Amino acid sequence: MTNFLYQPKDANGPVFKAPWEATAFSLVIALHKSGTFTWLEWANYLTVKIESAQAQGDADIGDTYYEHWLSALEAIAQEKKLTDVSELVQRIEQWRSAYLNTPHGQAVELNASV
Repeated sequence: MTNFLYQPKDANGPVFKAPWEATAFSLVIALHKSGTFTWLEWANYLTVKIESAQAQGDADIGDTYYEHWLSALEAIAQEKKLTDVSELVQRIEQWRSAYLNTPHGQAVELNASV
């Protein structure tokens, strides 16, 4: 379970609004460091997702940044054959089920999806 007391902060407060944002960020860093993609490749994927969201009306005030980060991560993972759409859909459904089966105030864990 992530403890928000130890969450990275800057002058404006917590860097990540939710644990999933930190996880998505860490996955990108780990995949980059392992050589799965270059930082320029990653920046291009993220740019495309942000520009696409802006074209669809995203106000770009920073509150959706990690949603774009996650979308870019999913896209690059598919392109690099790290996962496919059916696996992503299955995992999303597992997390949705876990969320719905977790009592309020407790950390959501994947094993709660049953």
